[in-house]
Amino acid sequence: MAQDSPRTSIRGSTFIRLLARLTDADVSASRSSLSDRLSQWLDWTHAIALSTAMDRRAPTEAFDAPAFGDAEAEECARVRASLADVIKGAGESTDGDVEYTAFRQRYLTLQRRMQTATGNLRGRLRDMLAQKTPEMARLAEVDAVMERALSPREHTLLAAVPHLLGDHFERLRKSAQDTPADAPSAENTSAGAWLDTFRRDMQSVLLAELDVRFQPVEGLLAALRTR
Repeated sequence: MAQDSPRTSIRGSTFIRLLARLTDADVSASRSSLSDRLSQWLDWTHAIALSTAMDRRAPTEAFDAPAFGDAEAEECARVRASLADVIKGAGESTDGDVEYTAFRQRYLTLQRRMQTATGNLRGRLRDMLAQKTPEMARLAEVDAVMERALSPREHTLLAAVPHLLGDHFERLRKSAQDTPADAPSAENTSAGAWLDTFRRDMQSVLLAELDVRFQPVEGLLAALRTR
């Protein structure tokens, strides 16, 4: 008797593993290296700009830059905590939400807020980095090129998340509808229970996406902390 082959263990960030679990995806491990994948995402203009930024010789004169203090890190932490609070509030139970349209709109709204907030922080930190040392200025230029090159790809990929969650929503609802009322699992698949499950799942995905969007910000903060 033939047996089903075991599913591939998904590696990657919490965000990727969470989406794979919720969508029940059977994803094969990528055989391409990071550099190979990046070469497919960068067009020739971005590749030239990146090469120019990386190859540019740093000036020999020192920069008279303001010192990096705790205020910038505290502001980034405050913005992140504020977004996390909004996400947790958006996942709370709301009477009457039995269609996915309302959830989709919430997700899109929160994606826009995260994108705006992290974009503003990234720009501010990059400006500070560019004033620190000649080497850090080059790093800031590389980050700017990478943001311009990869942002469209990131936007396209993240725009697919609400659709994936919509499929998850429908699977949970169908499972609840197909479960007989006297079945042992009926208590876990009632209307209130499956909606609560979906709200928790959506909240987890949003928080994981927040982590992904803050990675460039955290990287710039780490660079600014170096002496």
